[in-house]
Amino acid sequence: MNRAFLPFVKSLFVAMLAVSSVAYAAEEKKAPKADPAKGEAIYTQGDASRNVTACLACHGPAGNSTIAQNPKIAGQHPEYLAKQLADFRTPQRNNPIMTPISKALSDEDMRNIAAYLDNQKQQPGAARNKDTVELGKKIYRAGIAEKNVPACAACHGPNGAGIPAQFARLGGQHQEYTAAQLTAFRSGARNNSAQMTTIAKRMSDDEIQAVSDYIAGLK
Repeated sequence: MNRAFLPFVKSLFVAMLAVSSVAYAAEEKKAPKADPAKGEAIYTQGDASRNVTACLACHGPAGNSTIAQNPKIAGQHPEYLAKQLADFRTPQRNNPIMTPISKALSDEDMRNIAAYLDNQKQQPGAARNKDTVELGKKIYRAGIAEKNVPACAACHGPNGAGIPAQFARLGGQHQEYTAAQLTAFRSGARNNSAQMTTIAKRMSDDEIQAVSDYIAGLK
């Protein structure tokens, strides 16, 4: 990463972390404690009375999706996951499948589902393209200095574990899903993270594919 750019990224990250942590702490005081058992019931069975489809149908047993277009959500940080479910209600992350499901869920449902998934263990993935693994590794660990793209590891951790309540767990995620989300951030189709939109707009298709494949192999 460009050394002149590093202090700015670090300062911005610390400021964002502080603001977000305060906001989350305030929200936690208001919200009742999540119930993983209730979350499991919705995840595995859905709720016919509210037209809520079982999450298991698309995201697999215990959140381990075997469909490359659907994310693995086992072990995802509950705060992050609950936020994404809430964002699907808004134009910032409109999705023809997830939006109607999320609108049928209560805030409590979302927290319960997220708490259940937080207790599940994600099945590992693997990088598949040996020709791009070094490029993906470089982007993830060091960014792209000439484009002012910061290292993914700065927010998502060296092994892709992310930072609870702040940044998503990425390690082991399907290549296709990660690439699709970066592309959506770049195009504006997904607009619920200003920092990811800025970063993705600076990346080429090849760079997105390379880093997405590298992320799939992180453990």
